[in-house]
Amino acid sequence: MKMIIKAMIPFNIPTRIGVEEDAVAQLLNNEPLRLCGGGNYNQKCQNFLKRELGFQNVLMTTSCTHALEMAMILCNVGFGDEVIVPSYTFPSTANAVVLRGATPVFVDIEPETFNINCDLIEKAINERTKAIMVVHYGGVSCDFLKLKAISDRHNIFIVEDAAQAIGAKYKDQYLGGLGDLAAFSFHDTKNITCGEGGALVVNNKKLVDRAEIIHEKGTNRKQFFAGKIEKYSWVDMGSSYLLSELNAAFLYIQLENLHSVNEKRLKIWNTYYSRLKDIKGIKVPFIPTYATHNAHLFYIKLDSIKLRSSLMSFLEEKEIQSYFHYVPLHTSPAGLKYGKFHGEDNYTTQESDKILRLPLYTAQSIEDCHKICDEIIKWSQHAL
Repeated sequence: MKMIIKAMIPFNIPTRIGVEEDAVAQLLNNEPLRLCGGGNYNQKCQNFLKRELGFQNVLMTTSCTHALEMAMILCNVGFGDEVIVPSYTFPSTANAVVLRGATPVFVDIEPETFNINCDLIEKAINERTKAIMVVHYGGVSCDFLKLKAISDRHNIFIVEDAAQAIGAKYKDQYLGGLGDLAAFSFHDTKNITCGEGGALVVNNKKLVDRAEIIHEKGTNRKQFFAGKIEKYSWVDMGSSYLLSELNAAFLYIQLENLHSVNEKRLKIWNTYYSRLKDIKGIKVPFIPTYATHNAHLFYIKLDSIKLRSSLMSFLEEKEIQSYFHYVPLHTSPAGLKYGKFHGEDNYTTQESDKILRLPLYTAQSIEDCHKICDEIIKWSQHAL
């Protein structure tokens, strides 16, 4: 008797275009061989982001985490300062603040988008506030018009944690080009990937020169290679933030396919949305009219953590991987130690208990998407 083996539907498979090895091979065959950061492929990646997304100044980094750390240095965040952040985010957002000796001030989210509630930000601002760091959750833009008005009134920086937002827009402008600074991620789980990598976008012209110095380990090395100075030396704080050429070569091929990758993901996202939006007891993502998202992830919300656990177990039995997302930072051991929550936690914890993320990756088939929806519908008919 032939055994029937069920094929698991994984939660994520890193994006693969199929010709990344050609770029890596070309790099390895170059004479002289250069693998460290700052080379030709780094420049190609930077030029792509400038040309295609309209950014003026881009520095490739080893990770989005490092890009955020650079951003805090550029905002002159130091001991005793405060930076406003959402609690519903990855620890890197808050760590960048804590590493400067400052306090992350957590503000409640909008229950519809999981983004920071812009109507609550201004009440959290005081004389110690240096910046507002916003996360465009799932590639869905924050309400930047409100953010900009607050920033202008109080003369404080806006930093976009755009880790999930490559190719997404606020109105007609790409995310990452709105704040004073922005950080992108090219981690395995992102739409576009090189395993580990990131980028810092510098939109505030006053910060460009110093950003280049911090990026080069605190030296004015870039000015030296440009022939502007006779020798370079250590002139500021900095670290080893440059993306290696191997990662950049892999990444460049993916960047060239950014729009087609996002289009493929949007077909999957739209399939989920159309199949699940009318099921009683299940909520699908809300996209504001000002936002054009990039299908970074698809989630559903259940009415309770008990129902979420039930559905997760059901899907696991069907060989379908699903996950919830962040544990709110203000409830974590480090959040309690280093940060503080301003105002009431009306939604952050409550909504985090409801969310369930479904598989969404570039190579995912529409057939698998329909299979997942079929199983969720079956579950809903006896559980809801």
